[in-house]
Amino acid sequence: MSLLHAVEVPRLPVSRLEPVIGASRYAELARAADQVRQVLAGRTIWNVNSTAAGGGVAEMLQVLVGYVQGLDIPIGWLVITGDAEFFAITKRLHNQIHGSPSGAPLGTAEAGHYARMLAANAVELAARVRPGDVVLLHDPQTAGLAAPLAQAGARVVWRCHIGVDWEDEVTRAGWDFLRPHLAVAEAYVFSRREYVPSWIPAGKAWTIPPSIDPFSPKNQQLAADTVRAILVKLGVLDGTAPTVPATFVRRDGDVGVVTRPADIIGEGRPGLDDPVLVQVSRWDRLKDMAGVMRGFADHVAPVGDGYLILVGPAVIGVSDDPEGAAVYRECLLQWRDLSPAARTRILLVTLPLDDIDENAAMVNALQRHATVIAQKSLAEGFGLTVAEGMWKGRPVIGSAVGGIIDQIAEGTGILLPDPADLAAFGSAVCLLLGDQDQARGWGRPRTPASASNTSAMCTCCTTPSCSAP
Repeated sequence: MSLLHAVEVPRLPVSRLEPVIGASRYAELARAADQVRQVLAGRTIWNVNSTAAGGGVAEMLQVLVGYVQGLDIPIGWLVITGDAEFFAITKRLHNQIHGSPSGAPLGTAEAGHYARMLAANAVELAARVRPGDVVLLHDPQTAGLAAPLAQAGARVVWRCHIGVDWEDEVTRAGWDFLRPHLAVAEAYVFSRREYVPSWIPAGKAWTIPPSIDPFSPKNQQLAADTVRAILVKLGVLDGTAPTVPATFVRRDGDVGVVTRPADIIGEGRPGLDDPVLVQVSRWDRLKDMAGVMRGFADHVAPVGDGYLILVGPAVIGVSDDPEGAAVYRECLLQWRDLSPAARTRILLVTLPLDDIDENAAMVNALQRHATVIAQKSLAEGFGLTVAEGMWKGRPVIGSAVGGIIDQIAEGTGILLPDPADLAAFGSAVCLLLGDQDQARGWGRPRTPASASNTSAMCTCCTTPSCSAP
């Protein structure tokens, strides 16, 4: 039985990006692709991570690998296997690098188990990867593969999607665990310059913000009746379904239909015209779903209108996040302790992951129906849901942490200086839910994309100042 899972990704036509990024940037992309093909000279780029679905890294790889294939650059994607203890260790590392202590310090026993699990994966990887191939290792789960792959002749790059812009004993402990494994990497890529640890040589560190695909099932345009049809199928909207089908376009160009309902905890349902606040994320303590619920129940429900929908993946569908089920249970218990009035206006929604394109279309419909998007994270490497909300013209209420600071442009949302200040969060929600005309205005960038300025825009967040390629 193989420890590695090869993920097949549909080839995507890069030409459809030209109207979004502009002719100048598209020409630059084509020139860069020519250079990469020449440098590779037939060698392959391999992406290695720990899950094929259920998180931002997997979501981006589904898109980026497809577009690279569309540029005729040899590329592959492999997912490693780990046991429950391995993913418990890497989740603790994830939390530590975000400055959140998680259990007892990681010691020699944990370090040994981490290394042994990755050594077993490395044996199979070394048999697939040829000398000279480029291997992009994603996040802490794969860092221990750097040395054996380098010894096999691969050109190793470590891609870190997480971090904070400060340092303390907790973050240092996480980096100290990973540092010995990463010493042999030839380059390091981070989402923000502020995340680069001081021990990484400046000449080897690169900053590339994440991005979203405007044509993916998660971000493609959906007609209002289609949005309503999907939401009625999910069961999150009160009312009868429209006559149009709940259809969307899959990544491979085929037409898909949303057929699966969501798993919903909630005693009420919003009507078609009710204002709705939506937060979509993993069931992760750093995303603070519980804080969003408490802030809405205490500071919005008693004084204002609207509903809160907290949306996450089915907890059994995210293989590399052992905390998901526990965090969801905590949210469920908290919801049960709310007042009856609050319970009727707060929904906990888990979406099936059996079909990742269908799952993405579900999220798309929920975000497009939202009056306001929230991302009240306690720590955030880079908020893809922030970019998604802005792309869809929705105002975003986000914490002033990590990449969210870079994302929310003036006039497109509200940055919360203190993520723990639930009263301030509630005031921001009341402001935007209570005045939907203002909310719609805030959801539009001050300088909208046009034929004259599209080349300055970014496919990840429609923000002119973004430096994403």
